[in-house]
Amino acid sequence: MNTLLSIETRNNVLLSMAELLEANRAELISINQKDLEAYKGDDISMSDRLKVTNAKVDEMIAAAKHLASQADPVGVERFSFKHDNGMQVYNKTASFGTVLIIYESRPDVTVEAAGIAFKSGNKILLKGGKESLQSNLKIVDLWHIALQKHNASTDWVTYLQFNRTETQAFLEKPSQRIDLIVPRGGERLIAFVKQHAICPVIISGRGNNFVYVHKEADTKTAIDIIINGKSKISACNAVDKVLVDENLPNKKEFVAKLIKTLKEYNIQVLGDDNTSKSHQVEKIHSEDVWSQEFLDYKIVVGTISSNSAAIEKINKFSGGHSSAIITKNNEEAKLFMENVDTAAVYHNASTRFTDGGQLGLGGELAISTDKLHQRGPIGLQHLVTNKWYVHGTGQIR
Repeated sequence: MNTLLSIETRNNVLLSMAELLEANRAELISINQKDLEAYKGDDISMSDRLKVTNAKVDEMIAAAKHLASQADPVGVERFSFKHDNGMQVYNKTASFGTVLIIYESRPDVTVEAAGIAFKSGNKILLKGGKESLQSNLKIVDLWHIALQKHNASTDWVTYLQFNRTETQAFLEKPSQRIDLIVPRGGERLIAFVKQHAICPVIISGRGNNFVYVHKEADTKTAIDIIINGKSKISACNAVDKVLVDENLPNKKEFVAKLIKTLKEYNIQVLGDDNTSKSHQVEKIHSEDVWSQEFLDYKIVVGTISSNSAAIEKINKFSGGHSSAIITKNNEEAKLFMENVDTAAVYHNASTRFTDGGQLGLGGELAISTDKLHQRGPIGLQHLVTNKWYVHGTGQIR
């Protein structure tokens, strides 16, 4: 295990990384273009995540700088206790040790997630997808230059060029100690890691997020939030399902306007039995559709009888990620938010805000749909475990 670097060294490496990303901006975008040209798949969300633009490089630089500005998450006192026998007891945050991040497509993860793991004192093993290999290798080269500049071992950031078989073997019998694995990607990747890993796994789960338009909703707000929820179809915080209260005044006119607006954005609208009959949209082929994450220009609009029915449906079918209620009734919002079992719940706001940067964390390693040890966006302050420090003068029990 690498000896914990001082906070000054960790911050300086991050600031150097920001400078290197700026200096190598053009080359990184050029290398990424080769990855894009080599990608032959038809997954539009995958290709969207793969792309590195000037704006994306700006985000990488901002993430590195912001991480450098944040307080050290390691060694933070969480609890203290003075024993009757005079022992002084402290509980403090501590690094996990080695974190393995397995991800698809997104080169920005190689900066942001690795940066969060590094700042929190962890050695990082990165296993990116083959579709972003050249982009990832360039970014890891920059990490190594930044580390060497501050006399830190390049072992702090390691890239694993493994195929699927090699990855499985490494998960089942790792050649070095791994303390935590974070898979970021689709359901198949997550299932693969859960099946084969022998150490703790944080599930960065699927979206399939719902918006419930309550009978006391402001309909303009509802449409704005739903459209925004489909503004980035490759994001796990995108909206896939809309439930409209059957008692909403002028419900038919609202649904017609919503469908028309969605179609203007080239979003395919599917409907339940009620919606498809009333608005001539394609009917969903089975109840299973309610549980699907689309990652596509597709949305389901259905009718629901009440707030409690909406809560029940969301808890049955959603991915446990994000959900929203649109209503002017604060009591109904409170009921919804307390009882919907998702990592983030919204009242009159877009699910697209489920993001570490947007929720004040500065960045995120992943968005967990697990309940242990952290739920929702995992920021710098969450990528730590804890340790007990007990100071005595010879006490025995």
